[in-house]
Amino acid sequence: MHCPAKPRRRWTAGAVLFLLLVCSLPDASAQDNGDTFAAVRRRLVADGFSDEAIAALYARPEVFVEADGVSRFFVHSEAKLNYDQFSAPESIARARQYLRENDAVLTQIEQAYGVDRRVITAILLVESRLGTTSGNRSALNILSTLAALTDPSVQNAFYRVIPAERRISRERFDERVQKRAEWGYRELKALLRYCEREGIDPTRISSSYAGAVGYAQFMPTSILAYARDGDQDGRIDLQTHPDAIASIANYLKQHGWQPGTSRERQEKAVHAYNPSVYYVNAILKVADLLKG
Repeated sequence: MHCPAKPRRRWTAGAVLFLLLVCSLPDASAQDNGDTFAAVRRRLVADGFSDEAIAALYARPEVFVEADGVSRFFVHSEAKLNYDQFSAPESIARARQYLRENDAVLTQIEQAYGVDRRVITAILLVESRLGTTSGNRSALNILSTLAALTDPSVQNAFYRVIPAERRISRERFDERVQKRAEWGYRELKALLRYCEREGIDPTRISSSYAGAVGYAQFMPTSILAYARDGDQDGRIDLQTHPDAIASIANYLKQHGWQPGTSRERQEKAVHAYNPSVYYVNAILKVADLLKG
């Protein structure tokens, strides 16, 4: 199975300061030794993961606080993605080439799932530029850092390292952080279950700043629920085109896509993939252009 390249370290000044703040907290126990992930480790063990395996995993040097990426959940939005770029002539030309180069697997998957190959290709174009970029952060570090934010002391330390000119108000942070931390923990558990099932080293899974994985940019819970083995090699690896294509097709099918379905149902299926009207419109626009 292909494994993504090991993500580079992101020991920014903010991340280092965050660790120093956490380690100096008065209520950090001697047993935790100021360890930001101590509560996360205990929770994972309580939820059925091996104590020995979790301890060994979090002792590895590749595992560290990802303050740089996670802080993006709690800053003012500076810009929105320009979806028009994906319907530009050069993008459509690349998508047409992708359709030609992957005709065999796209035909097979389209027949198996009843999902238009052009819609699958459009999603791959927007999510990962047809598999050329799928994130260079560590999914494990992103999700572990998010999960650690269930601890109020860690929350306080984390908020203090976000640049004041960029961070949201403390009131908004407090409203958002607990829900986001619980979400991160659920995704972390799913990531570790996926890695156990497939025999993958969790530190080798690269992701976006949000923890989305592979060419299809699936969150780990979606991997467990919807990802499929497109090349029938016995493993699911979303860093391969056949598996990414099959997984997207299965996701859309499970959310209502059928051959010949109405435009409204197409929109609902794509909206389930990404609940943004702009995203839905961009995907279906690209698919329409690929029909021409």
